[in-house]
Amino acid sequence: MKSVIRSAAPLTVTARTWVAVIPFLVAIAAFAGVYVGVADRLPDPLASHFGGGGGVNDYSSVQGFLVGSLAVLLVLGCVFGLLVQLRVSAPDVPWLIAGCYATAAALGYALCMTLLANAGVADASAVRTSRWQMAVDLGVALLAGALGRLLAGSVPARPRRAPGATPRLDLPDGTTAGWSRTISSTPLVALGVLLLAAGLVVGLLADWFSAAGLLLGGAAVLPLASVRVTVDRRGLALAPTLLPGRLRLRRIPLDRIAEAGSRRIACFAEFGGWGYRIRSGASGLVLRSGDGIVVRLTDGREFAVTVDDAATAAALLNTYTDRARAQQGD
Repeated sequence: MKSVIRSAAPLTVTARTWVAVIPFLVAIAAFAGVYVGVADRLPDPLASHFGGGGGVNDYSSVQGFLVGSLAVLLVLGCVFGLLVQLRVSAPDVPWLIAGCYATAAALGYALCMTLLANAGVADASAVRTSRWQMAVDLGVALLAGALGRLLAGSVPARPRRAPGATPRLDLPDGTTAGWSRTISSTPLVALGVLLLAAGLVVGLLADWFSAAGLLLGGAAVLPLASVRVTVDRRGLALAPTLLPGRLRLRRIPLDRIAEAGSRRIACFAEFGGWGYRIRSGASGLVLRSGDGIVVRLTDGREFAVTVDDAATAAALLNTYTDRARAQQGD
């Protein structure tokens, strides 16, 4: 008798979000329960942070530690829940949920152990922690992360068109054509200019070493803020419009392209934000949500770029890819 192991069925948007938030609610409940049990035996101020040797290096009032800890757990729960809500269909969401569980478990364990270590101590400076507690905290985080990954289930696979099902451009033999569009992101342009301006101000008023981070940040953002996408007989190319010369951000030759298509791309749900993004099995330049070219490469990965009139670009790219294959077969 054969047994078949199947992965858990994909969860709905609401269910997946709740799965991500639950560990933080559990951590809040556990922390509150420990506090209620030891509240009358805590010194004030209490030891709130420990150095590598186990000694105290920071203190906090009992009320401040309670409010701050609950606020951190609550904010992290909301942030992780929002991220999962925005990326519910992305293939890396199960691992994001695993991170939710690991983070909540590690933080909740550390906060609870801090309260227990302070309980019954007259002077908070005498509180010590041991290295084994750090090892236990790591083990708890790993086990919780594994549980979160199990509960997250799988993500529905994005349906792919059968080979040859994508459109081709009716281009007579012996003729060539080109396609080009520019895609820009106003927020990224503003961010890049702001970083460069701030770097120049800091460099002139303070020192250039302090300004280096701002200047490098602006130099990294601006090339991605406005890009010209080109399809021609050589393949797909992306070039920054704000930089002079023949610099290319990415060029994909025809012999690396299996097929091209166009569809709507959700930048946050699929890639987690704007810019040049890399995730499992795919990468892309996404400066907005909307129409985009999706190129399936010969190694099985995908490359996506959001740009207007993507259907025409994909059809032309498929035509050139067919020609290249036909020439190789001759």
